[in-house]
Amino acid sequence: MSQRDTLVHLFAGGCGGTVGAILTCPLEVVKTRLQSSHITLYVSEVHLSTVSGPSVARMSPPGPLHCLKLILEKEGARSLFRGLGPNLVGVAPSRAIYFAAYSSAKEQLNGVLEPDSTQVHMVSAGLAGFIAITATNPIWLIKTRMQLDSRSRGEKPMNAIECIRRVYQTEGLRGFYRGMSASYAGISETVIHFVIYESIKRRLLEAKAAQHMDEDEESSKDASDFVGMMLAAATSKTCATSIAYPHEVIRTRLREEGTKYRSFFQTLTTVPREEGFRALYRGLTTHLVRQIPNTAIMMCTYELVVYLLNG
Repeated sequence: MSQRDTLVHLFAGGCGGTVGAILTCPLEVVKTRLQSSHITLYVSEVHLSTVSGPSVARMSPPGPLHCLKLILEKEGARSLFRGLGPNLVGVAPSRAIYFAAYSSAKEQLNGVLEPDSTQVHMVSAGLAGFIAITATNPIWLIKTRMQLDSRSRGEKPMNAIECIRRVYQTEGLRGFYRGMSASYAGISETVIHFVIYESIKRRLLEAKAAQHMDEDEESSKDASDFVGMMLAAATSKTCATSIAYPHEVIRTRLREEGTKYRSFFQTLTTVPREEGFRALYRGLTTHLVRQIPNTAIMMCTYELVVYLLNG
């Protein structure tokens, strides 16, 4: 892969991630609140006053719409965009690093393994995920802490600089890497997603090639191609997310300020024991509602930018 190709994939990946992050930020905040162990973020005082102790932990959250309503009533509409700053700072380099690493790894592995095989896609996606997670975890920790900051309407919200200072003062440099083990476990979701995505994409391209094999001139991309890419991305991400979702809840718990959770496996056993197995899937509906359009927008933007830059 030439230097220009690498830069094209870096830029396209950054553009895709940025557009998706802006459009789906409110759903990201709601999802993070539902994943949190702080049930007071989404249970009203009336309900909370009737229970105490272990009963609080096992209460079922009212759902994403109730959570959204409480956030709007208590904190205002601006709170739905908490963490957007770190998200925008992190999403471009994260997606850019990911797509560049994925494309480079796939290019190298195609010369070793069967070109464009499932093995190539799996290993490429895994390596790209590992590199992106390791490089950008501190940014995502700051984003999560800001999204969980539930100060009432009128109170000054915590900004990124204040959050960074608090993490460093209370937990040191190691604090910025909390939740990274759960993110590594989440690589499985990325691998499943790209394997399915590449398979559907290849079938779409083969179908189009068959339609144009009798034509003299090379076929060009049109609107139907990008619609097909969006549907492929949405389908693959839905399957992958449903399988690997518990790592999202564990990651949020590990990133909470003053959390009692210490490691991936300790959290994996503690949450079901204290709150029931369903707690590992809190926020899944909101996550799917957010992730499907976010992934479709991201992948479509990525493919479009690569196509435009490559002429």
